[in-house]
Amino acid sequence: MITQPGFLASEFPPGVESFDYKSLIPSLDGTMWGPAFTKLTLLVWLAVAIVIVFFLVTYRNPTIVPNKKQWLAESVYGVVRNNIATDIIGPQGVRFAPYLATIFVFVFVTNLWSIVPFAQISPNSHLAFPVVLAVLTWLLYIALGVKKHGFFGYLKHSTVPAGVPGWVLPLLVPIEFISNLILRPVTLSVRLFANMFAGHMILLVFTLGGVALWNAESVWLKPAALGSWAFAIVMTLFELFILSLQAYVFTLLSATYFQSSIAEEH
Repeated sequence: MITQPGFLASEFPPGVESFDYKSLIPSLDGTMWGPAFTKLTLLVWLAVAIVIVFFLVTYRNPTIVPNKKQWLAESVYGVVRNNIATDIIGPQGVRFAPYLATIFVFVFVTNLWSIVPFAQISPNSHLAFPVVLAVLTWLLYIALGVKKHGFFGYLKHSTVPAGVPGWVLPLLVPIEFISNLILRPVTLSVRLFANMFAGHMILLVFTLGGVALWNAESVWLKPAALGSWAFAIVMTLFELFILSLQAYVFTLLSATYFQSSIAEEH
């Protein structure tokens, strides 16, 4: 009936198989290197190139009175610096603005592939890619805390809330340790992954469901196919909102983690 990677019609309905892609570069022995470079890998590298070229081109010759390209780059950076970095972290947040702006733009571009024709999938719908981004934020989050408070001081800072009665600590400390030091990269990555995975599945269902209904033997199902495609257009617009929101949320949470690391009290 419908789907395999790339929105191609097949005998299978939408499922996890829709996220499996063959290597674009077959290996010589049939086992090595081939699976390492799939369509998703290509989309990630293209996203990296787009982000780099965007900032290089738009900010190549900066002027006091910015032109349209420079204004665009400064607007993107300014939103992250002013509305996320300094609002969440405070004046110290300015030094984290380059990292946060890069994360925001990169997640946005990789998410945007989900609605670009012929790409039609976000690399973040595979858990491995959000995990890498979350681990980068988590490592910086831990490093900032250790630098600010020292190793053991940071452990205490992260696991022992101020003003809590001592008899509660045996129960509270393990919970705080798991929540603040173990689960943060998990929740950060799973949130992004789950939203992009679900978005891709919804678009598959409506788009390829319309194809299946249109190709059905009964002529009475063709109007339903048009309705399915109409919903696909609506959900594409909704997906644009969701993918933008997820880029913002990922950046916002990263800033929140950094703030908690350098704060004086837990």
